[in-house]
Amino acid sequence: MEFEPVIGLEVHAQLKTGTKIFCGCSTEFGAPPNTHVCPVCLGMPGVLPVLNRKVVEFTMRTALAVDCTITRESRFARKNYFYPDLPKGYQISQYELPIAKGGYIDIDVGDQTRRIGITRIHMEEDAGKLVHDPHRPYSRVDLNRAGVPLMEIVSEPDLRSPEEAGAYLRQLRSIVRYLDVSDGNMEEGSFRCDANVSIRPRGQEAFGTRAEIKNLNSFKAVEKALEYEISRQIDMVEFGEAVVQETRLWDPDKGKTHSMRGKEEAHDYRYFPDPDLLPLVIDDAWIDRVRQSLPELPGAKKERFIREYALPPYDAEVLTGSRALADYFEACVRMFPKPKPVSNWIMGSLLRLLNADGISIAASPVSADHLAQLLQLIDQGTISGKIAKTVFDDMAQTGRAPEAIVREKGLVQVSDTGAIEAAVDTVLAAHPEETAAYKTGKTKLMGFFVGQVMKETRGKANPKRVNDVLRERLKD
Repeated sequence: MEFEPVIGLEVHAQLKTGTKIFCGCSTEFGAPPNTHVCPVCLGMPGVLPVLNRKVVEFTMRTALAVDCTITRESRFARKNYFYPDLPKGYQISQYELPIAKGGYIDIDVGDQTRRIGITRIHMEEDAGKLVHDPHRPYSRVDLNRAGVPLMEIVSEPDLRSPEEAGAYLRQLRSIVRYLDVSDGNMEEGSFRCDANVSIRPRGQEAFGTRAEIKNLNSFKAVEKALEYEISRQIDMVEFGEAVVQETRLWDPDKGKTHSMRGKEEAHDYRYFPDPDLLPLVIDDAWIDRVRQSLPELPGAKKERFIREYALPPYDAEVLTGSRALADYFEACVRMFPKPKPVSNWIMGSLLRLLNADGISIAASPVSADHLAQLLQLIDQGTISGKIAKTVFDDMAQTGRAPEAIVREKGLVQVSDTGAIEAAVDTVLAAHPEETAAYKTGKTKLMGFFVGQVMKETRGKANPKRVNDVLRERLKD
C-alpha cells in the first residue's frame, strides 16, 4: 500500500518589539537571567496586563501579507497549565476569536507551485526558560522570556512532504523578515516550529492519527524529523500497530523522535476569556493604514526581478531571499545596469564570502557601490575577470575602492596588441611540439596556449585579444 503524509505546521515568531506584550520590560536577547522582569511578567498578585499596540500592528501586517481576514473583534484567553517556567499558572493567548483567519502562502517545490492554507494567526505571550544544570540534578528558571510577544501562525494540513514543509517555513520566514516584524532567528528561538504529521493511504480523504513533533530549531531539523516520523508511522501501520496521538521530541544526535507525553486537546487547557483584558476592536481605518504600509513582498519581488531584469527564476529566488540582499542587488544594478553579471557576482563571490565569514549582507565588507565599480572595470576592459577576483578579495579585506587597488598594484589589463603579440610569440616558440600538434587538428590545445600567455603576462593580458592573436598565429 502506498501512503502519503499529511503535515501541518504551527510557527511561533517572536515579534521585534522593544518591550513585552503586556508590560514595559525589555525583550533584548542574552541579558543576565531574571533581569528583564517586573511584577506583571512575574505573575504577582493584583497586577494587570496592558496590551502593547505595536504587537497588534505587527500581527496585522503579517496577516494582511498572507491574505488573512482581520477579525474586527478578537479576545484574549487564558490557557491553563502548570509548568515551572509559567509563573501565573496560565498563558495569555487567543483561542475562539483570534486576530486573523484564513489566508495562504504559495510555495515552489521543484517545478510546481502549491498554495498552502493558513488556518489562523493569533497573539500570545511566551513562557520563561528552564536552564538545566549538566552536572547536578536540578534546573534553574530564567523568566526574561516570560511575556515576550509571540505570533502563532497555524497552517492547514496541506503539506505533503518534508520538502514542502521546508519550503513553507523558508517562505514564511522570508515574509516576516521583509515585513520587519520578526528577525526569524531560529538559533535564538525567535522563529520556532511544531509539526503535526500523520499518514494515510494515498487517495483516502480521512486523516490518520497524528503526532506532534517539538524541538525543531532549524529547517534541516524540521525536514529530517518529518522524514523519520513518516517512516516510523508507515512501519507501524504495515506491521499492524496503531499510531498513538502524542507529542514527540526530535533528537538531532540520534536522528529520531521519541515520545514525550500524550497529545493535549483544547479542553485540557480549560481555555476561558481573560477577565483582565478587554476585547480588541480593530476598525477599517486601522486596517487600511497597516495595509498601505506593507512593502513589496518576496513573491511579488521575485516575479518583478524575472520580468524587469530578465533573470532566471533561480537567480530571482536567491536574490529575493532577503529584503537586504534584494536591495543590494538593485543598488548595484542602478550603478551598473547589466543585471545578469551583477547577479552572477552576488550569487558567486559575494555570497561565498558572506557564508564563509558567517555575516549578513547588511554587514558586507564589499559595498554595492564598490561591486558596481568593479564590474565597470571588467566591462571597460581595464581588468580581466581573473584579476577581478584578486581585486575583490582585496576589497573584502580592506574595504577599499577597486580603482585604488588596481592602480596601486599595477593590475591594469594589457590590451596593447603589440605586447600581446610578443607574449604569444614567446609562448609558441617555447612549445613547438604543442604548436605542431594544434596545426594537425588538436584544437583543444587552444586553452593550453591561452593559459601560457596569461602566465607570461602575469594574468594581465586581455583574454579576448589573446585568443584573437593566437588564432591568427596558429593559422599558418
